[in-house]
Amino acid sequence: MRREEILKIFQDSGAYLEGHFLLTSGRHSGHYVEKFQVLQYPDLTEKLCQELAERFQNQNIQTVIGPATGGIILSQLVAKQLGARALFTERENGKMALRRGFQVEPGERVLVVEDIVTTGGSVMEVLTLLEKLEANVLGVGLLVDRSGGKADFGLPTEALLDLSIPTYQPEECPLCQAGVPLTQRGSRKLGVTK
Repeated sequence: MRREEILKIFQDSGAYLEGHFLLTSGRHSGHYVEKFQVLQYPDLTEKLCQELAERFQNQNIQTVIGPATGGIILSQLVAKQLGARALFTERENGKMALRRGFQVEPGERVLVVEDIVTTGGSVMEVLTLLEKLEANVLGVGLLVDRSGGKADFGLPTEALLDLSIPTYQPEECPLCQAGVPLTQRGSRKLGVTK
C-alpha cells in the first residue's frame, strides 16, 4: 500500500484529528491519531496488519508481541498473516510483563508491534523485557510513527505511516497561547481539560 492509501484509511475512519490535544507524554499537539477509530473496523485493521506483516514476511517470525491495549489487536492480526503466535504485555507493578501464563523462550524469533509511537516508551519497555528473556527480536512494526524519526529502537523498524507532527511543552504551546481549548484523549481520559 502507498502512504496516501494508508493516510486515507486513517482520515476516512476519523482517526486523524486536528485541534489541541494533551498527549500521554504531557506534551501538546495540534494533531492526534485516535487509533481506535480505525481499529474498530476489522476489515481496515486487517488490511493495515496485512501490510505490516508483508514487511516482515521473510524473517521466519515465531511470535508477534505488542503492549496492551492496541498491541493486542495488532499482534493477533499480524501473527495470523505470518503464521505465528500472538502475545501481549501488560503493566504489573508499573512495569511491562508477560502475564496469563505467556512465555518466550531464549532465542525465540520475535516481532514487536505497536499502534502509535510518539516517544517509543512502551516499545522500549517491551524490548527491555524481551532482552531479559533472551528473545531474538528481529524488528518493530508500527501503524504510525509520530516521533518524527526520533524513536530509535536499534532494530529494523517499519512504520506504515510516518507523521512529523510538532509537539510542544505546555509552557511553549502556541495553541495554549491562542486560547484554543485543550482536549485530552486516549485511554487515560477523554474530554476537554481547560
